[in-house]
Amino acid sequence: MTPVDAIVLAGGKASRMGGVDKPALVVGGQSMLDAALTAVVGCTRTVVVGPHRPELPPEVLQAQEIPAGAGPVAAIAAGLGALAGCEFPAGLIVVLAADMPFLTAAAIDELLSHARESGSDAVFAADASGRPQYLVGVWRRAALDAALKALDSLVNRPMKALVPVDTAMVALPGVEDCDTPEDVRRARTGAARAAEPLWLDEARDVLRTSISPLPARRATLRSVRGATLAAPLRAADALPRFDVSAMDGYAVSGDGPWQLRRDIGFAGGERPVGLLDGEAVRIATGAHVPDGTSSVVRDEFVRIDAEGTLYRLPDTPIREDVRRRGEYWLPGDEVAPAGTPVNAALISVAASAEVAAASVRGPVRARIVMTGDEIRGEGPLHTGQTRDAIGPVLPDILAWYGVSTIDRVHLRDSENAFDEVLAAAADCDLLVIVGATGGGAADQLRSALDRTEATMLLRRLRLRPGGSTVAAQLDSGTVVLGLPGNPFAAIGTLLALIGATVEAMTGAKPGRKILGPLANASELTAPVARIVPARALPGGGFHGDLRLHTAHLADLLDRDGLVVVPADAVDGDLAEFIPLRG
Repeated sequence: MTPVDAIVLAGGKASRMGGVDKPALVVGGQSMLDAALTAVVGCTRTVVVGPHRPELPPEVLQAQEIPAGAGPVAAIAAGLGALAGCEFPAGLIVVLAADMPFLTAAAIDELLSHARESGSDAVFAADASGRPQYLVGVWRRAALDAALKALDSLVNRPMKALVPVDTAMVALPGVEDCDTPEDVRRARTGAARAAEPLWLDEARDVLRTSISPLPARRATLRSVRGATLAAPLRAADALPRFDVSAMDGYAVSGDGPWQLRRDIGFAGGERPVGLLDGEAVRIATGAHVPDGTSSVVRDEFVRIDAEGTLYRLPDTPIREDVRRRGEYWLPGDEVAPAGTPVNAALISVAASAEVAAASVRGPVRARIVMTGDEIRGEGPLHTGQTRDAIGPVLPDILAWYGVSTIDRVHLRDSENAFDEVLAAAADCDLLVIVGATGGGAADQLRSALDRTEATMLLRRLRLRPGGSTVAAQLDSGTVVLGLPGNPFAAIGTLLALIGATVEAMTGAKPGRKILGPLANASELTAPVARIVPARALPGGGFHGDLRLHTAHLADLLDRDGLVVVPADAVDGDLAEFIPLRG
């Protein structure tokens, strides 16, 4: 099959967008540049033309049209030039503008299929109205090269100047471009409304890849538990700082026997005077060994005669038992990579490395919003009211993931209540909203998010319970996590998604799943994934609860955690286990 390369145009002046970096705008949970790169993922090589983007992987080539902003023809020429030096040049070239957020790899494959079958010099997409989109096309490399060479100037030339006579058009969905802020707004709203429910792992991937992280800042590590290193942590001093004894015993010089001196080396005390050959000195674990020490002999490996001569017992192992300076790390060595959570282990390691402060992201600061006129936190219940049974425990659950709760508020059902909450959200990093996600008459969260032109990350979840879960990021950077109103559904979906949310916001490495066989999977499975309480089995694996009540958390009593039951599972299939930590 004819190899294929791709040129993705990600520059231009974006004059109708106020000069913003249009390809970086997020629509439907990903940037328009990422959407374009996903559409050409099957190509052999890809070159992105525009300003340098350090976040792109090294296998993606980069080029810049000359001068910058000189138009698509100049950009295509720059992209073709970047491909010129590659081995085994491709016979077909996909040319794609990075301003079509709904274009798919399947659409590009259809264009390629027509290009191979028709033999035309170029095949272009046509939108729903039949209008050709010359920046969504497949060119024969020779025809593209010839068309460029035939132009006396490449700067600010219209695409029609490049289009060959022998062309074909293919009507394709998703080729509407975003040239104005209104186009972007419509695209974002349409993406949110049309989004299919996501499987749990898909939703986590969207959160991890689409949420803009918190800014990095320098902080004392002991004060930011729950944050994540924004840069590698490097040692300020060696560990050990000097050669120390690894055992209680005797520092000796030479092969022995040794004459035992009267002085003793203590950890934290003065370093003993240097040893001469044949001398030994009593020493404690962690003490600075004297100069001339060849090894430390453990207490249990020696005997001392009446004259104070030290002998190694026969048949005992010969070991050095000295920790040498810098054995664990030297000044400047990396002791923890970026993305490491700031927890007890890291704080301890940093102390050992003589590091008190570092560049971090987080910890995440959350506001909890309980919704509904029927919810009452304190005082006697009135007719039609129910007790807020999860608001008081949400701060504890969020704390399991390093999230600090700054406050918890109750939002009454009213037409503009969410507008006010979202407008005032800039003072927190995360809004955890319980209720108002189901799509009923009182469920106004989605429409309020649409009015703010928030970036919708998750419209619905393919999970039972928890299907109405919604996630978005406001222009202020605040992430909104909207949970169902039923207590178990709220807690289950929070536990399923909060890890990925915090990882995205702080730049933490994705956590490792806990997987194990689900003994009674066939009793629990459904066409979609389910999340149910579970017990850990003594021999390994889990047993999930067959009956589930979502109106309270009684089913979590005497349970070890939750299991995510895969769709159409059978007994013994692996299931993800989410432990209850409190």
